[in-house]
Amino acid sequence: MDFRDTPEEASFRARLRGWLGENLPAGWAQRDPKAGRSDEAEARAWSRRLYEAGYAGLTWPKRYGGGGAPYTFQAILLEELARAEAPDHVNIIGLGMAGPTIMAHGSEAQKARHLEPILSTEQIFCQGFSEPGAGSDLAALRTRAVRDGDGFVLDGQKVWSSFAHIADWCILLARTNPEAARHRGLTFFLVDMHAPGVEVRPLRQLTGDPEFNEIFLTGVRVPAEQVVGEVDGGWAVAMTTLLHERGTLGFALTARLEVLLRKLVALARTPDGSGRRPADDPLARDRIARQWVELQGLRFTNYRALTGLVRTGAPGPEGSVAKLHWSESNQRLTKLALELLGPEAQLDGDGAVWNGYWQYQQLRSRGNTIEAGTSEVLRNIIAERVVGLPRSR
Repeated sequence: MDFRDTPEEASFRARLRGWLGENLPAGWAQRDPKAGRSDEAEARAWSRRLYEAGYAGLTWPKRYGGGGAPYTFQAILLEELARAEAPDHVNIIGLGMAGPTIMAHGSEAQKARHLEPILSTEQIFCQGFSEPGAGSDLAALRTRAVRDGDGFVLDGQKVWSSFAHIADWCILLARTNPEAARHRGLTFFLVDMHAPGVEVRPLRQLTGDPEFNEIFLTGVRVPAEQVVGEVDGGWAVAMTTLLHERGTLGFALTARLEVLLRKLVALARTPDGSGRRPADDPLARDRIARQWVELQGLRFTNYRALTGLVRTGAPGPEGSVAKLHWSESNQRLTKLALELLGPEAQLDGDGAVWNGYWQYQQLRSRGNTIEAGTSEVLRNIIAERVVGLPRSR
C-alpha cells in the first residue's frame, strides 16, 4: 500500500495541525510534565472545543451528528493529537465504545437520547464491565439484574472504571439469567450514574492519581428501555463494544510512543555533571535503536489494521496485537530512561531531571499491561483467534 497521505488526507492533516497550534490550552507546553492531572472543567472545555471544530465523532455517520469522514482521517486525528501532546478527550469511552455500540444495537430512542450529547460532551460515559472476580474473565461477572415490573433492579460491584467519578452514564453488563451458560444470560444496560444506589469510590494508582474507580450498585432501578439489544443477549453487544475499544487507537498509541522515543533520544544526548552523555555508551545506543525498530513494527501493524478497517468497516484482530506490543514496549522504554538517568532516577519532584517526568511515566506504564486487556489474555486471544492455535485448556 502507499503509506503517504492522499491530497485530501494531507490537506486535513495540515488544517488539523494549524488548528492545534491555535487552540491548545494556554500554557499547555509549560504544564506539569507529570501528565494526567487535568481538572474536569478544563477537560470538558477542551473536549467541547474539539466538538465545535468537528473533530469529535469524526467518522460517525452525519445522521447521528458525526463528520462522516473516512477512517483514515480518524487515524490522522489520533496521530496528530498525540504528537502535539494535546489533552485527552474526556469522553473517550462515549466516543469510542458507547456511541458505536448504541449505533449498532441501540433503539432509535436510545440513539436520539445519547448520541448527540456524547459528541457535545453533555453526557460523559464510563464502562462497567470488569469486576473484582471478573476482569479478564468477563463471563464470570456477578452483578445481578432482577426483573421488577417495567424495569430491572441491579446489585453488584464494578472496578477499574475510568471517568466514573465524573460520568453521567455507564455502559454496564449484568447477569439477568443465572441458570444460563456463562456467556449467555447477560444483558447490556445503559445506567444513569446519578440514580439512587450508585456509589463511586476512586482508586489511587502508583502515580498518586485517582484515575480509575470502583462502582457499587445497591438496588439501582433501571428502566427496561435502557437495555441495549436483547435481554440475555448482552454478550454479543459487549463484543461490539470491545471490538471498537481499540479500533484506530493504535495510531494514537504509536504517536505517543514516538513522542516518548524522541524525548528518550534528547535525554541520551544530555550530558551529566561530568560532561558524559548516555549516548556515548554503544550499548545504550543499541537499546534505543531497538526501541525505534519496535516503533516501526507497531506503525506498520497499524497500517495493516487500518486497511482491513477501511475494507470491512469493522476493526480487526490487529488491535489486540498493537495494544499488546505498545504496552510492553512502553514499559521497556520508560525503564530504559530511568537506567540512563542512573542514580538520579531515585529523585522525584523538585531537583529531579525534568521534574520527575520519567519516574512518573514508568509508574504509569505499569498499568498499560493490565488495562484494556492484560498482556496474558491478549496473548491467548492472538494465539487462538488470530494464529488459530488450539486452546490450552
